[in-house]
Amino acid sequence: MREKILVIDDDEKIISMLRRTLAFEGYTVFTAHNGVEGLKQILEHDPDVVVLDVMMPQLDGWEVCRRIRESGSEVPVLMLTAKDEVSDRVRGLDLGADDYLVKPFALEELLARVRVLLRRRAADKTEKPTNRLQYLDVTMDLDTREVYRDDKRIELTTKEFDLLHLFLQNPKRVLSRDIIMEKIWGYDYSGESNVLEVYIALLRQKTEEYGHKRIIQTVRGAGYVLRGEA
Repeated sequence: MREKILVIDDDEKIISMLRRTLAFEGYTVFTAHNGVEGLKQILEHDPDVVVLDVMMPQLDGWEVCRRIRESGSEVPVLMLTAKDEVSDRVRGLDLGADDYLVKPFALEELLARVRVLLRRRAADKTEKPTNRLQYLDVTMDLDTREVYRDDKRIELTTKEFDLLHLFLQNPKRVLSRDIIMEKIWGYDYSGESNVLEVYIALLRQKTEEYGHKRIIQTVRGAGYVLRGEA
């Protein structure tokens, strides 16, 4: 499988040059011309490396890098900047960037740094198993118990977290009411009979905030399913 590289830069000449060069080297290349578009591309394509320009409209590279790390993503980030100042390099590294390259740069050096980041990412995946679940734009970190949709954090109670965890473990699988009750509340639950419906409504409210589409669907007579389409 070819590694995926996302280039985020508002300079069309840089975009065009890197697209051709990286594709020639055998990578699958995606591009974005601003930070907002870049964040969407990360969610859509799950790249193996992000090449990120600092000076861009809407969201600059600093903010994009910060949001990438806030979302829990560990994708390697190579930042590009026209400034060769220690303070800029330190700022990028503090925000979670993995490497730093000053414009103008030699393509050979950029390719070498991309290869290093890809080897490091491959080694990290081998050394430690992921403890994160994701479906579409929803990400759950089981270590920190943090949940994000796009770049927005969703605050969940313990039971809401457990319920969403069950859905993320079984995407597109219809889960009956009995199965959900057994997994989340246990065999001997004797509380209110509509507790599941209440928690489904709460979870929908939180995951659909900011205009997000519904992903927890009702299947009449069968149960509920985590599915992107209505």
